[in-house]
Amino acid sequence: MQKNEILNRVTATGVMAVVRVETIERAKEIAAGCISGGVDIMEISYTFPNAGEIIRALKNEYPEALLVGAGTVLDAETARLAMLAGASFIFAPTFNKEVAKCCNRYQIPYIPGCTSLTEMVTALEYGAALIKAFPISDFYGPKLVKTVKTTIPYVPLLASGCVTLENIQEWFQAGIDCVGLGSLLTKGSQADIRLNAQKLVSAVQKYRSQNM
Repeated sequence: MQKNEILNRVTATGVMAVVRVETIERAKEIAAGCISGGVDIMEISYTFPNAGEIIRALKNEYPEALLVGAGTVLDAETARLAMLAGASFIFAPTFNKEVAKCCNRYQIPYIPGCTSLTEMVTALEYGAALIKAFPISDFYGPKLVKTVKTTIPYVPLLASGCVTLENIQEWFQAGIDCVGLGSLLTKGSQADIRLNAQKLVSAVQKYRSQNM
């Protein structure tokens, strides 16, 4: 899949599952719940050392149904290992120039976390596909989007943190391009995850259908 196709799929779904998980079995359970609920974008965090194994297992289990990326990628070495495991995009809480170069070299979308307009513009200059507003989205909420896009309206933004079933439409009304969620899409049973995924996707689709 080409870089632009990956990015288009991420923004088309509009909802990404942010997953920190220790076992392949639980990762597959979470993935099954997300997919059946309509969320087909998932980030596997490198906070656990077996993240690469989990990414590879999910890619093998769901080669078409799920787009799997690597999260909490802090350096170029981890980024390349994630790509070799099958990661379709690289997600991070920070911006790193060497990671950006590595992603550009292999044409993999890079989604770094940025906290200031200066950092966002620098990340764009280094080829970032989306800007993860982190952790500032957690503090400012949906009003952050207008603040950023009034100054740099071309910046593609992903909100991570502070997104709920109750305010997700408010985020998209503000102009967010995608949202990342953890607990709602990773906690509880597979049925619980599926139900939350359905509600989130339905809210996004409802907003978009009313504002086309």
